[in-house]
This record gives sequence, structure tokens and C-alpha cells, in this order.
Amino acid sequence: MNFFDGARGMARGLVKTAMTVAAISATSITAAHAEDVTLRGASMFDENHAFTKTMQKFAELVDTYYDGDVTFDLRLNGELGVEKDYVNFLQQGVAIDYTIMAPSNMAKFAPSIPLMDMPFLFRDLEHWDSVLSSAAFAPLEAELEENADIMVLGYTGGGVRNLVSSAPIANLDDLEGHKMRVMGAPIQAQIFSALTAAPSAIAYNEVYNAIQSGVIAGFENEAASIQNLKFYEVAPNVTLTKHTITVRPIVMSGKTFRNLPADLQEAVAKAGREAGAFGRELESREDGIKLQEMVDAGQITVTEFENRDKLLEMVVPVQDAFAAEIGASDLLETVRGM
Repeated sequence: MNFFDGARGMARGLVKTAMTVAAISATSITAAHAEDVTLRGASMFDENHAFTKTMQKFAELVDTYYDGDVTFDLRLNGELGVEKDYVNFLQQGVAIDYTIMAPSNMAKFAPSIPLMDMPFLFRDLEHWDSVLSSAAFAPLEAELEENADIMVLGYTGGGVRNLVSSAPIANLDDLEGHKMRVMGAPIQAQIFSALTAAPSAIAYNEVYNAIQSGVIAGFENEAASIQNLKFYEVAPNVTLTKHTITVRPIVMSGKTFRNLPADLQEAVAKAGREAGAFGRELESREDGIKLQEMVDAGQITVTEFENRDKLLEMVVPVQDAFAAEIGASDLLETVRGM
């Protein structure tokens, strides 16, 4: 063997050794990441809110289903901003890895997703839970993941929105011309206009004074908000239209999810589905409790809306037009048929 043959052999040996060391290092890094994973969560609310409790349940379930160690860093009380900020963080894979938010905040990436918030989409709580327990919203999930790299892990929600007013509303005659505040999304005003009310979009922080001064006669909301913000002082009448049952996706950054070990990905996916079911039961139960607490305290009077089925019929053309506009007609028919 001459000098050059010896040198080539030595070089091959050095390359092989370097590759082995690199492989060992890569394995060590992977193992380190598998053992030291931190998932960052965000809630706009305190520890008593259903969203926070649901995310805590999500963490418990991941710990149950995953053999490794995961640290959950959940920031509360809007420390990391509001939901619109959360969307940008999730898309970029920075600051926040998982949270719960309203579908409307993700509409710029998934134009069809506001269908989840459309009034009178669900006939009742049973229909709502049946839809969220199924794969009905899979097309919306795919759209969101493709356009924003945000994954839906599960669905919580369960707050039931009703009419809240200064004077009693019991039927369509009472509802005709009723001056009420609605959220800013056009579909909200379109729906209540179809029901002969007189909706207008005003700032949420102006609602109390607007009712007090007679600018509007009421609005629509969930029991928790009525109770927490003492709206019952100016609007003590709650009419059970049950026009919206909230849907709140549990979401995770796609960038975060792809960087997790495969067995942790499986645990996260399973925990997301089960935490969603936990949150739906919790929030819908708490919603009923809060409503009854206000009744028992003499703060509100609750009225069933006469012939609610008529409302469901009246809004169909508006729902159809909205679904066609956002490219979700097939999805709407799927939900209706469940």
C-alpha cells in the first residue's frame, strides 16, 4: 500500500467516524427534545373560566397519554394579548403553541369558518354536540391548516346566546322592530333583520349605557356575560331564543405539532378531542347554572319564545345565501342533516 492509498483509507475512516458521531449527536438531541418539551398556552380569562379549565384538562390528558415529560406554560388574563394576536402567534409558531378561540378570529385564513358561529345553525344542544363529536367540520379544519398552519385539536364551547332586553319579548309580535345590538359580523344583522327586529352593531362596551339611555332596547348574549357585567340591571328580561350555541376550537400551531415526537403527537391529538368533550359539558352546564343563579336572585325573568320553530324556518334563506357566499353550502346541508 502506497502513501496515497493509506491517506485515502484514513480519510474514509475519519468520514465514517464523523458520520457516527453526528448520528449519535442527532439521537441525543432528539432524545433531549423528547424529554424536555414545553408547550405554551394562552387564555384571555382567569383560572375560573371554562376555557382555562378546559386547557388545564388538556394538559392533564397529555400527561396521562404520553410517557415523556411535558411542561405546560399556560398564561392567563390576557397576558399574551387578545385572540386576534393569538392567531398571528400560532401561524408563526412563536409565543403560543395552543389556545381556545372564537372561529371569527380565524376567518381571514379560512373564509368558511364563520359558519360555526352562524345563528340558528344548531337546533338544540343535542344537535350541537352531535355535530362537534363528528367529522362534519373536517373541510373547515383542512382549510385552516392549509392556509394558516393552525390545527384544530377539538371543540369546546356551549354558551347559549339568548335575547336580553329591557322589556319582555315573548313572540314575533314583540320582536318586530325591536332595537337590539348585534355583533359586527354582517350575518348577525341579516339574521335578526329576517326575524323583523331592528339590529345595529355598536361597541360592546357601550351596550349597558345604550340600553339605559334608550338608544337600544336590548342585545343578545350568554348567561356568564349577563351575570359578570351586571347587564340584568338595565335588561332584566331573558328570552330563550337559543339562537346560538357557541363553538370554540381548541387549536395548536402546526409548526409546533410537527416538531413534537410522534408519540407525543398522538397524545396531543387524543387529548384535544377528549378535552373538547370535557369543555363542552362543563361550559353548557355552567351556562345553565349561571342563568338559574340570576333567576334565584331575582335579577332576571326568563321567558320561552313562542313557536321557536318558526324562527328556524324564517332564517333559512339568509343562512343559505351566507353559506353560498362563503363556499360552505354543502357543509351547511351536512350539519342540517345530522
